[in-house]
Amino acid sequence: MSESVGIIILVGIGLLVVLFFSFVPVGLWISSMAANVKVSIFNLIGMRLRRVRPSKIVLPLIKAVKAGLDINVNQLEAHYLAGGNIDGVVNALIASERAGIELPFEKAAAIDLAGRDVLEAVKMSVNPKVIETTNVSAVAKDGIELLVKARVTVRANLERLVGGAGEATILARIGEGIVTTVGSSQSHMEVLENPDHISKRVLGKGLDSGTAFEILSIDIADVDVGRNIGAHLQTLQAEADKNIAQAKAEERRAMAVAKEQEMRAYVVEAEAEVPKAMAYALREGKLGVMDYFDMQNIKADTKMREKISETSRETIIKNDK
Repeated sequence: MSESVGIIILVGIGLLVVLFFSFVPVGLWISSMAANVKVSIFNLIGMRLRRVRPSKIVLPLIKAVKAGLDINVNQLEAHYLAGGNIDGVVNALIASERAGIELPFEKAAAIDLAGRDVLEAVKMSVNPKVIETTNVSAVAKDGIELLVKARVTVRANLERLVGGAGEATILARIGEGIVTTVGSSQSHMEVLENPDHISKRVLGKGLDSGTAFEILSIDIADVDVGRNIGAHLQTLQAEADKNIAQAKAEERRAMAVAKEQEMRAYVVEAEAEVPKAMAYALREGKLGVMDYFDMQNIKADTKMREKISETSRETIIKNDK
């Protein structure tokens, strides 16, 4: 009986030891002590209770202390609970320390929580990035289109990285500056002869204000001659003027046809009054019967002559064919 009790006690002690070592990261505590990083065993237990993975805090802290950074456990744990990337922030702080760039932990954490890659921003502040624009279409005053491609060298501005505009804003402003500069040129030949005027004028506009970058240089990579926009617009205008003239001519023709039909109606109306006038003249004795028959004979003779003339004309046309 005593032996079974002893076995149960030993098994219970073994389970407690296993649970203790599975809950308390003793290995991390030993690693921190070996690296001269002050993290108590109670801090590690508290991380477990706060559902914080101790390895996500202790390992970056060891790396930061070895790099000579002044960071404590509470700062890293607070940033982790806020959803930040501890490794990225610590690596960025080490990189900025080595490059001689002043970057406090609070600023790096704010940049990381803003959704930007703080390590990439530090690298870009040390090694500027080159952004290439697409072909920007601009038209000079002589109507010739130019396709301009520029390369923009930018450096990350850590002070404006939180809340500053991104690369899309830089490219949009560069395109706007190119269009304005080329559009103010009297001739496209001026731009082709001195493309550096574009970069100088665009660079002088302060296009990096309000952005997360600092523009170091703007270089014109390529300038191609495009379409003759002025001639194309003139052609379209001429076509439009022709269509307007044709519409007005058609309107005048329709009015003339309508006027002609109206006049014919007046003639028909007047001819309808002739029999009435003749009847009135016969009734009043102002026109004799013989006069009436003479007039009818003249009309019949006229119709016969017209018929003979038409027949002769048709015969001559047939013989000519």
